[in-house]
Amino acid sequence: MGGPHGGPFLLFHVLCFLLTVLEVGSQNSKACALWCPPNSSCVNGTACRCAPGFISFSGEIFTDPLESCDDINECGPPSPVDCGGSASCQNTEGGYYCTCSPGYEPVSGPAVFQNESENTCRDKDECSSGEHRCHNSTICVNTVGSYTCHCRQGWVPRPGFQDKQMITVCEEIFFPAWTAPPGIKSQRLSAFFERVQKMSRDFKPATAKKSMQDLVRSVDDLLKNSGDLESLGQSSKHVTATHLLSGLEKTLRTLAKAIPKGSFTYRSDDDTELSVVVQEQGKGNVTVGQSHARILLDWAVAAAAGESGPSVVGILSSQNMKKLLANASLKLDLEKLKETYESPVRGAKVTLLSAVSSVFLSNPNTEKLDSNVSFAFTLHEQPELKPRQELICAFWKNDGNGNGSWATSGCWKMGSGNGSITCQCSHLSSFAILMAHYDVEDPKLALITKVGLALSLVCLLLCILTFLLVRPIQGSRTTVHLHLCICLFVGSAIFLAGIENEGGEVGTRCRLVAVLLHYCFLAAFCWMSLEGVELYFLVVRVFQGQGLRKLWLCLIGYGVPLIIVGISAGAYSKGYGREKFCWLNFEGGFLWSFVGPVTFIVLGNAIIFVITVWKLTQKFSEINPDIKKLKKVRVLTITAIAQLFVLGCTWVFGLLLFDPESWVLSYIFSILNCLQGFFLFVLYCLLNKKVREEYRKWACMVAGNRYSEFATTTSASGSSHNQTQALRPSESGM
Repeated sequence: MGGPHGGPFLLFHVLCFLLTVLEVGSQNSKACALWCPPNSSCVNGTACRCAPGFISFSGEIFTDPLESCDDINECGPPSPVDCGGSASCQNTEGGYYCTCSPGYEPVSGPAVFQNESENTCRDKDECSSGEHRCHNSTICVNTVGSYTCHCRQGWVPRPGFQDKQMITVCEEIFFPAWTAPPGIKSQRLSAFFERVQKMSRDFKPATAKKSMQDLVRSVDDLLKNSGDLESLGQSSKHVTATHLLSGLEKTLRTLAKAIPKGSFTYRSDDDTELSVVVQEQGKGNVTVGQSHARILLDWAVAAAAGESGPSVVGILSSQNMKKLLANASLKLDLEKLKETYESPVRGAKVTLLSAVSSVFLSNPNTEKLDSNVSFAFTLHEQPELKPRQELICAFWKNDGNGNGSWATSGCWKMGSGNGSITCQCSHLSSFAILMAHYDVEDPKLALITKVGLALSLVCLLLCILTFLLVRPIQGSRTTVHLHLCICLFVGSAIFLAGIENEGGEVGTRCRLVAVLLHYCFLAAFCWMSLEGVELYFLVVRVFQGQGLRKLWLCLIGYGVPLIIVGISAGAYSKGYGREKFCWLNFEGGFLWSFVGPVTFIVLGNAIIFVITVWKLTQKFSEINPDIKKLKKVRVLTITAIAQLFVLGCTWVFGLLLFDPESWVLSYIFSILNCLQGFFLFVLYCLLNKKVREEYRKWACMVAGNRYSEFATTTSASGSSHNQTQALRPSESGM
């Protein structure tokens, strides 16, 4: 098997096989490769070439059987095909073509081309060709390469749609619903809202400008010929004003969207002015001006969020609106004013100086603006400012319950000059210039009043207890003194607790306090006049000492002031209560319901005292005068005159307290008012010997000591005096 000739023979066969293989490989190198992928062609037995429009990872020719030929995107980077303007490149499998962009069409030539030189594209007017898809509530407006759908004049986009879009859907503008404020009964107001309802029924967007002018004239007619609106209470007037201002703002904003773009100003016969500017949304500032006021703001503030239609800026200035806003309260920044005046500020009396200007925008959300708004208000008369007075920029603030008041938060004065005042605000509402007279509280005066009145109440209480418990001094004049002190005690207590009107609104509580004060102080003067009558009976009627009975004293002392107060309240109940103090109102001469009777009483007592002094002079000049009795009568007369002087002088200054122009008068009244009780206590108690003896006796009883011999003697003397009193009550009363 492995003979000597086996090796050479095997080597021969191997060489033959190798030669055969080499020959076969040489033949295959000249043949086409069988593995070329799609979109390619064979180059030779080892390489393939990608077709035009395709390329492999290695390039046009590749030798790797794992590679493929992919489409070349001639329309994309790095070297896109330039089809020219208003045209777009469209890639295809292995090629590309150019077509006009949407919204364009070729002027001539084929619709498909290969390069810029063949481009003839121009804008296509979809609106005239009818190729648009605008809703029938809109108007098609052609744009370069497209179109938009605009709301018709007097139409606005439906909720959820925007203007100037290809899918915009609009609805016609309607006159806003506006009814009378609930709870306000007025024939004039009802007639006004009947006219408003007629305007609403007859409204057409094409006549929106005329409707705005008719509305302004109707408001002027309502405020100028107010009729029964004048008889409304202050709160009802402010509710009506709040309702009118908010309704006008809403209605004018809606109607202004229906008028053509531009600006217009309307001035009524009653000097009410309406200025409106309507334009497409833009950047920069806009100024709307008239003779009463001017406003400067950014257009971005005027546009509502998400709104694409024209923007509206308008201002309505009315002089007649002052009638409803008279005597309105002002909400103050008390902390800031306290720093300015270095004392607490309790309130302010305001005077409306400018027209009431209401601003309305397309944007209804104006409580907090992105940028401040500037105002310039015209003052036809420049006021002369006094101490504690200043001009402020205020706005009418709705309290959420239908009522309103003036406020200053978010507004500040920038400057003044040439008959105008410039303000800035961070929100919008109805604005005006007010002159505020601040009621600055004097801490020293308040302390004197409270401490002094407390001391006076203590003294009056001691007087009342003395007149009730000290038996040796009982008599008709003691009865007069007792009820005089009771009236002053009750009046002073009410004065201390409720004279100040904290809220500024005259309500039931404030009126009740004013009525009670009116009655108590009138009763005090009536009892003081009865003391003069007692002196008349004692001195003028030949010392008979026969005075009025206690029943008649009470009927006169409490009945007369009750009749006066009853007639006053029935004739004019609104005369009770003021903005700052719960006292009688100065308007219409109502204060004379107190001043008149007091003046009559003071003059009557003065005449009685003159007659008394004249009679005493005659008695002293007689041959055998009763010196002891004359001296007692003289003392009584002097004390009565002193009492009249103190009470009379107190209320001379008291009439000036409730409108203080001088700190001196306020201090004098407070001191005299606080000393009334102390003065009466000294005059009728401490200076009376019998009272002092009773006080001494009470002190000994409280201390637990037995009566001294002096006290026993005093008691005996008092007992003897009581017997005398039983015989001569009028004399013991002295």
